[in-house]
Amino acid sequence: MEEDVKLESTNDESSLRAKLDRNISVSEFSCNCCYDILVNPTTLNCGHSFCRHCLALWWVSSKKTECPECRDKWEGFPKVNILLRDVIEKLFPDTIKEKYKDLEQNTEIGRALQAFNKYGNDQNQSSSREGRANQQRGGGGFFSGVLTALTGVAVVLLVYHWSSRESEHDLLVHKSVSKWTPEEVVLWLEQLGPWASHYKDRFLSGRVNGRLLLTLADDEFSKEPYSIESNSHRRAIIMELDRVKTLGVKPPQNLWEYKAVNPGKSLFLLYALKSSPRLSMLYMYLFDYSDTFLPFIHTTCPLQEEDEDDIITKFIDLQDPTWAQWREFLVKYVFLPYQLLAEFAWDWLEVHYWTSRFIIVNAMLLSVLELFSFWRLWSTSQLRSLPRLMWGHFWKMSTQGLFVAIFWPVIPQFVCNCLFYWALYFNPIINIDLVVKKIRRLETQAM
Repeated sequence: MEEDVKLESTNDESSLRAKLDRNISVSEFSCNCCYDILVNPTTLNCGHSFCRHCLALWWVSSKKTECPECRDKWEGFPKVNILLRDVIEKLFPDTIKEKYKDLEQNTEIGRALQAFNKYGNDQNQSSSREGRANQQRGGGGFFSGVLTALTGVAVVLLVYHWSSRESEHDLLVHKSVSKWTPEEVVLWLEQLGPWASHYKDRFLSGRVNGRLLLTLADDEFSKEPYSIESNSHRRAIIMELDRVKTLGVKPPQNLWEYKAVNPGKSLFLLYALKSSPRLSMLYMYLFDYSDTFLPFIHTTCPLQEEDEDDIITKFIDLQDPTWAQWREFLVKYVFLPYQLLAEFAWDWLEVHYWTSRFIIVNAMLLSVLELFSFWRLWSTSQLRSLPRLMWGHFWKMSTQGLFVAIFWPVIPQFVCNCLFYWALYFNPIINIDLVVKKIRRLETQAM
């Protein structure tokens, strides 16, 4: 009885195999690269299967980790589809044996497979090292979790704190000169520079308010009660007074006053200089030359002053840059754009002690991150794609700038202040975390 069952089962298998042989041909198990029968079929994430040696040849020639047919990126390292391989070898054993003999005689395929497998081993070792490193770090960076949440709360508190302080700073930039009190005139005078504090008591003794200030002539500053004997000091006060008369209010002379007068532009420049310094400096040159670009280039690439007492350069001598200034600026513009930001912030240390330091630290971190980006392009032989990446970045910045310009009037001021202080004070903290992660990644790759 048992022998009859076995015989019947064997006959069923033979008949089934005979049907398969009649209905299935080699073409149904062909590779889309060589259009021959699949040998060691390797299935990618997208579902397409190729001969392993064909995939190796494709990878060696293109250095791309993507499907040769649909161009989808594959994740991890592709492995042989064991089930599909066994089915093909059972259905077409003779064809597969002949194919193996042909492949063994091809040295080019052997070298490609060897390089491809070595790449896979390196990828597996790298991923295992990163996994161990993540376990040692507790599954994530310190700044990525708790600290980010805390900084969000800190931003809100900082906005409330600085909002009250800004009301004091932007008082004169929004108040007509004719309504200034003597104390406010002294405040305007002190902001011209440390040298102006010598004349504070003289202006207070003369009870110079805004109306009187507007009526003062040039020769009166050399007489009592002002008695300003220094020609450079007198010229600086006169030229700044001319600006006040023209504007009708105090011109912005520090970061907070500039933000009060130009809230949209200050936020735009802060984010643009952080993510795209070269494009934003080009924007300042093309569309904001006199008010922003000239003070910027004269501060970062100053002329060599022979007379140390000639302190009025920052206020009235903002002429077109010389060739020497342009040469120094263009070299830094191309290779070290964030150094220009650091140098500009360094010049404002006396006015903005902590803020300038935050900007300098952030500029250093952004320089390191940019260096890592160029190193990645160099190490992966993708420098030829740099023009395409630059064009994509330019298009992205342009569309984002247009979006902000359209929707800026409807954005609440509180939201803008949060974005401003986040970029100014908390981005350096985030960038520290990014730099640390980049360094650790290089260390794991070097192991």
